[in-house]
Amino acid sequence: MVPTEKNPFNSPFEAGIRSVVILTAAFPSAFDLQRLVVFDYLTVHSGDADGPQSLHPPVPLRSGELLVRRSLIERGLSLMQSRKLVARELLSSGISFKATEESEPFLSALSSNYLIQLRLRAAWAVEVFGSFNAEDLASRTSTLLKRWNTEFEGRQTPGELF
Repeated sequence: MVPTEKNPFNSPFEAGIRSVVILTAAFPSAFDLQRLVVFDYLTVHSGDADGPQSLHPPVPLRSGELLVRRSLIERGLSLMQSRKLVARELLSSGISFKATEESEPFLSALSSNYLIQLRLRAAWAVEVFGSFNAEDLASRTSTLLKRWNTEFEGRQTPGELF
């Protein structure tokens, strides 16, 4: 199968690799899609949650990324499942995903600075937020979203959109 997307950025491939990184940091825990979307955001925008410096730039209204990421991460998970790097689990609470035994060796073979930094931030996000239940994580995310939107509105001048 030939990939149709030539740019790896903001692609299912990139989102899938990030998901493998996050799930490997959380191993042996499994995350549902919503939790994975939040952890993906926290991993690349860690500075927004008082963590290490963010890997991605702080663009205005980045909280909207949470809505866009879901479909991209879903497609990325399918790609990583086809490569045996992510396993889907059917639980009584719904569908969850977890890293496989192949995930860590695969990631260990990659050595880019971005991936190293991504792994550090994923470990941080799992350490800080991994024990949050769904309600606590949603509450914390909601608080962060309000703060980000307030910060953006405070930087705008009247009549300015961007």
